[in-house]
Amino acid sequence: MANDFLPLATKGVQGLSPYQPGKPVAELERELGLKNIIKLASNENPLGPSPMATRVIAANLAGLARYPDGNGFGLRKKLAVKLGVAEEQITLGNGSNDILELIGRAFLMPGHEAIYSRHSFAVYPLVVQASGATAVVTTAKNWGNDLDAMLAAVSEATRLLFLANPNNPTGTWVDASSMQGFLEQLPENIIVVLDEAYFEYVTEPDYPDGLTLLKDFPNVIVTRTFSKAYGMAGLRVGYSISNNSIADILNRVRQPFNVNSLALAAAEAALDDVAFIEKSKKINQTGMAQLTNAFDKMGLSYIPSVANFVAVKAGQDSMALSATNVYEKLLRSGVIVRPVANYDMPDYLRITVGTEQENEKFIAALKQVLLSK
Repeated sequence: MANDFLPLATKGVQGLSPYQPGKPVAELERELGLKNIIKLASNENPLGPSPMATRVIAANLAGLARYPDGNGFGLRKKLAVKLGVAEEQITLGNGSNDILELIGRAFLMPGHEAIYSRHSFAVYPLVVQASGATAVVTTAKNWGNDLDAMLAAVSEATRLLFLANPNNPTGTWVDASSMQGFLEQLPENIIVVLDEAYFEYVTEPDYPDGLTLLKDFPNVIVTRTFSKAYGMAGLRVGYSISNNSIADILNRVRQPFNVNSLALAAAEAALDDVAFIEKSKKINQTGMAQLTNAFDKMGLSYIPSVANFVAVKAGQDSMALSATNVYEKLLRSGVIVRPVANYDMPDYLRITVGTEQENEKFIAALKQVLLSK
């Protein structure tokens, strides 16, 4: 077994593949010697972070020798006021991914099952398999969560159910009436992880704010993040809202100091910058229209999205082009997008909505790729 330690890992970990993040700009610059690269791969806010957040970061640099507040008192207090919940309902994480890990660690073990839909966020299987539990992957409906299929998959072994709303990478969503009916039919002893990483971008009037469900459904955990609309992906700060009992359990397995001091301070400040969030939503709406109008003109099908990204069918049989071919040709044009074959969507690319100029560069590059075949 010289230098082969995989057999020593747990069975769940042995079956995992490392998460593959989007290609960084610096890496593409090194590989191809390109400049002025645009990245539309990781659903980041093209405006960057709130100016209020960056000012607070600069003001707190001198305190980096000190450990952060392990309880995140200031941020939890401010979130509680803004969201209309008790501080005791909030759990802070190193991004909302960290919260997902905490949930898996707290509620899953070998012999348990966790349900999530086909084309769901790639972290769900990582959480489930690493815990030794069994993943139950249900069929999708119109690229989104099939709630009936999820209900049918429930067994005595089911402990968790992951439901992203909107869903990544498809941008599909579940309306309020459907969500209510689904939760009413689900056994109360199954924890529902309602992943709302992109909820700030949704403008649909019938979109259900997960916080309104907590009173009637104490088995729901709502997870959110500062990485998307707040533009702070590099700081890694997310949170969950749940009933006090679940929050207490999550905080028992949460690592001390899991959110750094700059992230805590920046997130507090960002909550005050309402104008920045409104600007982010507006540029996203305009950019989404810019992209989808271009796809319509090019005759490309795409999945209607309410988030800050859109999945477009880039594999063109008539041109003998695969989505991978298109992705690689776009890279050579200085445009980074996200292949989603690992989400069982081999013909699609996921495109983050950028600024008007970034979107235009992508559209021009895509046209060139499709014409050159």
